[in-house]
Amino acid sequence: MPNRIELTMEIKRLFDIIETLKLDKKQDLLNAKEQKQWKNYTTDDFIERVNLVGSGLLNAGIKPGDKVAIISNNRPEWNFVDYGCQQIGVITVPIYPTISTTDLRFILNDAEVKCIFFSSKDIFGKIVSVSDELKEKPTLISFNPIDGVQFFNDFIERDKNKLQHDTIESIKREIDPDALFTILYTSGTTGEPKGVMLSHRNILSNVEACFSLAPFHSSWKALSFLPLNHIYERMVNTIYFYKNISIYYAEGLETIGDNLKEIQPQVFVSVPRLIERVYEKLLGAGDKLEGWKKKLFFNAVDFALQHDPLQSTVIQKIKRSFYDRLIYSKWRNALGGKVVCIASGGAALQPRLARVFHCAKIRVLEGYGLTETSPVISVNCYEPTETRIGSVGPVIKNTEVKIAEDGEILVKGPGVMLGYYKNEIATREMIDEEGWLHTGDIGTFMDDRFLKITDRKKEIFKTSSGKYIAPLMIENKLKECRFVEQCCVIGESQKFASAIIVLSNEYLKDWALKNNLDLNQETDIVSMPELKKEINAFVREMNKSLAPYEQIKRPELITTPWTIDGGELTPKMSMKRKVILKKHEDLVQKIYSINEAE
Repeated sequence: MPNRIELTMEIKRLFDIIETLKLDKKQDLLNAKEQKQWKNYTTDDFIERVNLVGSGLLNAGIKPGDKVAIISNNRPEWNFVDYGCQQIGVITVPIYPTISTTDLRFILNDAEVKCIFFSSKDIFGKIVSVSDELKEKPTLISFNPIDGVQFFNDFIERDKNKLQHDTIESIKREIDPDALFTILYTSGTTGEPKGVMLSHRNILSNVEACFSLAPFHSSWKALSFLPLNHIYERMVNTIYFYKNISIYYAEGLETIGDNLKEIQPQVFVSVPRLIERVYEKLLGAGDKLEGWKKKLFFNAVDFALQHDPLQSTVIQKIKRSFYDRLIYSKWRNALGGKVVCIASGGAALQPRLARVFHCAKIRVLEGYGLTETSPVISVNCYEPTETRIGSVGPVIKNTEVKIAEDGEILVKGPGVMLGYYKNEIATREMIDEEGWLHTGDIGTFMDDRFLKITDRKKEIFKTSSGKYIAPLMIENKLKECRFVEQCCVIGESQKFASAIIVLSNEYLKDWALKNNLDLNQETDIVSMPELKKEINAFVREMNKSLAPYEQIKRPELITTPWTIDGGELTPKMSMKRKVILKKHEDLVQKIYSINEAE
């Protein structure tokens, strides 16, 4: 039998990874909670169900090249369907469970989906609501029992005696690494969603280029909670399979803390907002301490905020060791106690968070990429020489990046998509004649190696005085204020820049309690003089670090957070600025209804 190294060199399509899994079988390859108990799927369970899905689809008349949608939370069945489709040349169309019915209708029609695997009654309701407007009448298969709908377990059990092993093997041999294997529709923040076409080679080139992200080992466990239908989590899950790492799917975002303590993972992937919440909870715990314990805690925080991993004196190393024993070790325990690193992407990470967690021996490795680039373009890696706080890391191997004259980041490499499905015009707008993909992001290089994102090209706006404002940088500074949960910098065509600030309800409660202030349902929180004084003091101090035309004036406060369901955030938690401005027209008018800023 060939060894694992020889087989690894033969991985040209994603489903080839299954052959390497056979060499080192696990009892907990895939895991999820069922009736509040962890259910483990072995390597053999995974392989069996992948083959059953492929056989079941073939027996149902699904052919290579047909489209199958997956609309589900993260769970082992997601992978059974994904790899089952891959092996028979069926193209998967993963869709966010939170998708609007308008976008769902468009995607199902655009991709001509013939079968849908889904997970809940809510999703079933959305499918039913658009069913009369679909060109194809897709077969529906539910991961959870729903009356009148084919149950997934029944679907795979039915074909146990009708396995199409020879047919599957024949199809697998003919699948080209450059063949389309998945279509990922963008969230459609403006206009109709666009279907990003990716090949096996696209994803695998990205997977292999990210092996240096961390010292992955088959003894590791990974917690997965970001949506699998997003290329970010899907690519990293592919790394886990490639490296034979056990994957545990969190029950939901609200259970992440408990799940971390239960399974004690070495790695997980996150977005900055969730990392911010972890930091806020740590600070909240510190606020509850008293006397010397509280002073020690915040001395440790202040030390971590100034920590530079590349420039530590002997005295600083001694202090860090001291704080580690008394404070930082408790932070690691809150994450399960065994976390080696956290990969962060999807939005900009505040440098201070990377600094604090790095000091506490919790490496937060920020990366950057797009769905159209499979997705990683650059990433900070575990090795100290391959990471730089404040950047999104060095460009991954086999990928080229150049900065255009206007500052836009251009990318070329094997991870660049095949194009947009049925949309040549949008493809040509994204990828120029020389093969450079135009990201729409503005950036520069630190030390000629580490890519730094300064803003989104489309989000930079100009004030009435002709000065350009990059809102992302200012928003990250604003979020350093503990009162600020979310914020949106505004001011296009106006005399000055301002901001709409969503207050942190959790911190507000602690602050009010500490200051003997009553926050009841009748309290007009955003008008409280004490609160305005605190926030205005922070803004004044922050403004000292900004150019005069960038300084924030007359910020307005709100208490209702922006959410995916509310329409203000994309599924990966990026802000939909136009939606936010539309929803808060009254506040924008209030801010700019005077001749001069106060």
